[in-house]
Amino acid sequence: MEKSGMSRRCGLNADSSQFTLDGKPIRILGGSMHYFRVPRAYWNDRMLKMKACGLNTITTYVPWNLHEPERGVFNFRGQLDLLTFINEAAQVGLWVILRPGPYICAEWDLGGLPSWLLRDRNMTLRTTYAGFTEAVNSYFDELVPRLVPVQFSRGGPIIAVQVENEYGSYAKDDQYMSFIKNALESRGICELLLTSDNREGFQSGGVNGALRTINFQKLTSGMIKHLDHLQASPQRAKLVMEYWSGWFDVWGEDHHTFSVLKQGMSINIYMFHGGTNFGFMNGAVDYGTYKPQITSYDYDAPLSEAGDYTKKYHLLRSLFSSYQSKFHLLCILLKPHQSESPVNMENLPINDGSGQSYGYTLYETTIATGGTLNSRNNVRDRALVYADSLFIGVLDYKTQKLTVPNGKGDQKLRLLLENCGRVNYGKALNYQRKGLIGDIVLNNVPLKDFTHYTLDMKPAFIDRCWSWERVYISLTATLCWLDPQDWSKGVVFVNGQNLGRYWPIGPQKTLYLPGPWLKSGTNQVIVFEEQKAGDEIHFTDLPNLGKNADVN
Repeated sequence: MEKSGMSRRCGLNADSSQFTLDGKPIRILGGSMHYFRVPRAYWNDRMLKMKACGLNTITTYVPWNLHEPERGVFNFRGQLDLLTFINEAAQVGLWVILRPGPYICAEWDLGGLPSWLLRDRNMTLRTTYAGFTEAVNSYFDELVPRLVPVQFSRGGPIIAVQVENEYGSYAKDDQYMSFIKNALESRGICELLLTSDNREGFQSGGVNGALRTINFQKLTSGMIKHLDHLQASPQRAKLVMEYWSGWFDVWGEDHHTFSVLKQGMSINIYMFHGGTNFGFMNGAVDYGTYKPQITSYDYDAPLSEAGDYTKKYHLLRSLFSSYQSKFHLLCILLKPHQSESPVNMENLPINDGSGQSYGYTLYETTIATGGTLNSRNNVRDRALVYADSLFIGVLDYKTQKLTVPNGKGDQKLRLLLENCGRVNYGKALNYQRKGLIGDIVLNNVPLKDFTHYTLDMKPAFIDRCWSWERVYISLTATLCWLDPQDWSKGVVFVNGQNLGRYWPIGPQKTLYLPGPWLKSGTNQVIVFEEQKAGDEIHFTDLPNLGKNADVN
């Protein structure tokens, strides 16, 4: 995500089959999390987990009844500090779609409308009744000016704003949606406007000048045609504003989500993290029989009510990984170092001037064309090379040249450098600097302007990288070996202990797992896989160190 204040030409646009942002194609992979349902201390944790899953956007409602609990008394502090929530999303690298209502539904008391509205015996909610519109105007006078500075056009993360919510299922006043739209725009909202309805509400829920989006649990063949028919243009970009996670019980097949993405549509998972209806804020349903809703808003979401990973989370991450570059997350989580020329690990300005000792360093620069990449034998010791997110090969002592394909404009050239171990004996001791130890050239021209990211594999770094394969298992053995068969190459951690590297080229096939490092009950296994993860992690009571070599 661009830093605040950088030049932006145009915001989110839906006038073609694919969304564009600042003129560049973007597929929205979003998830809903409500700041008012999640303790403020957990906002950053949950956002990082969303980002690690492959999401690029967070959506949230804004509850009027919390922000104006008494008429004319407004609260945007502490747990209700919406601006901080929005800015934290930007820091993590998430765009924001805001859904300010004033009605939000959300299984929230009175759909987010303050109960003091009901003191007026003639009140007709969600209409242009004067008592309601006056209250909305007063509320928006407080809310919207806080949002204007953090819109995309102002350098902020808000890329779209929703007009009301599912009005087509209510639709008592054909002037109401125009009123809400004007109430937002007249106070400075200038980003893309949206409406959100299920299929039954399409016809009545839209408003001119706003993109219609759809809510559903399962895509059916007629939905896209119906949406195209109602849009101003059938070629407009499509967004599933609410893909209901509460009905994902059949995700062992996970074909419904895939079918949405395969259609080229953007998607928002509702909810990605549900949280809790703290206090007395739960809603209720009444379709002839009144039924109050429960305190938990777990929603059977990919992140549980307590923020824990679920099977759905891992299924989604596997699915979204094909739509997002894994390096984008690392660039968000890690502090970068900029320099004109590449810097070797030991000379990076980290660890109080001690540099980087072990692990990996990600080198990133921008190239305008493809051609022949030549390491000039300056790679120590092994580099995975990517053009944007396309893997193009490995540079090492044996392979020093690769062909970089031409892209559509500028590309990010990325080299993930691994320190495979320093020489411990002999005359080469003085030549053990790691990383890129000199220039790397493209078409005989040295590359410049590098950004460096340190992957030192220390505990603090491991804890932050939720994008890695992470499982919890019960082991009863006091002594065993881990067998990462079917995996490509990487590093394994068990309960925070680094077991070392695995690499199918052998000879070693198993990693020793000492009994004292295991806990009774649940043990955490984290795998940093460089390329392709296997389906399972195997454990065995016998080592496999490969065939013995004859020594003459």
